[in-house]
Amino acid sequence: MINLALIGAGRIGKLHAANIVHRVREASLTVVADAFLNEEMERWARNLGIPKITTNVEEVFTEASVDAVLICSPSPTHEDYIIKAARHGKHIFCEKPIGSDIAKIRQALQVVEESKVKLQVGFVRRFDHNHKRVHDAVRKGEIGEPYLVKITSRDPQLPSMEYLKSSGGIFFDMTIHDFDMARYLAGSDVEEVFAYATVCIDPAIGEFGDFDTAITTMRFKNGMLGVIDNCRQAPYGYDQRTEVHGSKGCVMVENDRPNTAMVCTASGTYGEKFLWFFTERYREAFVAELQAFIESLKNDTEPPVTGLDGLKAVLIAQAADASAREGRPVKVAEA
Repeated sequence: MINLALIGAGRIGKLHAANIVHRVREASLTVVADAFLNEEMERWARNLGIPKITTNVEEVFTEASVDAVLICSPSPTHEDYIIKAARHGKHIFCEKPIGSDIAKIRQALQVVEESKVKLQVGFVRRFDHNHKRVHDAVRKGEIGEPYLVKITSRDPQLPSMEYLKSSGGIFFDMTIHDFDMARYLAGSDVEEVFAYATVCIDPAIGEFGDFDTAITTMRFKNGMLGVIDNCRQAPYGYDQRTEVHGSKGCVMVENDRPNTAMVCTASGTYGEKFLWFFTERYREAFVAELQAFIESLKNDTEPPVTGLDGLKAVLIAQAADASAREGRPVKVAEA
């Protein structure tokens, strides 16, 4: 068994913990650490049967029985925790984004390389059955020579203002997934972006310098073009669609629904709403990404989503943010 420790018992940490305990093969969650541990978190961890629960995150790195660490703490802590885990010889699964400070991210990746530990970044959408089918169709040449990637990504409702104030902004918190998906589908790095962003949903978001709606256009190094449209609020449900167009056709996926039945009568046609949020849409993908991490540790192979993938997504996010604020195209190399 691979012994895992979890740092951060918030929403995403709890999701990963439950999957490890109930669904991920050949892994055991032995430590949960959260600097802000409260009674509810402790009760939750004990109900999962976690042997060690602590407010001292440092204990995760020094615990001899721990083979790998899952970093699910707030984003500003990621680089430091990656460095500490690597220096203590622990393999690392880090939720997105890998960080926000480019110099510190590069330092963390250097420490990971020197320590000869593995690092996987939590871009869960790569493991979704729909998006993977688009990726595979492109790689197999089913649509000929690809030339355009289109991604729609809209959340069903605004997060809390408290969350948004510390999220890092729409490009780093939300679109970061789409930047990685764009690279994944195109099979190429992004060379240049031009982003428009505004506040359409709640003026309060603009008061602390963020946006809730954005369009990002991209030029890839292999000559392809791309476009991503984001919005923090889609009242009809979680809207996650991808498509790639090529010389022989296109491949696209729609949103998942509880079922695809359509009821047609004289008064109209209707069916099930889209799944409501990412915890439903990517339920199986979250399990698959952790299983892939465990397999990379067992087989001593490179994780499917590396620290370099995490860095490249942040570089694109920085370029997009600069573009939206300065009203000009920005090369990713400038970030």
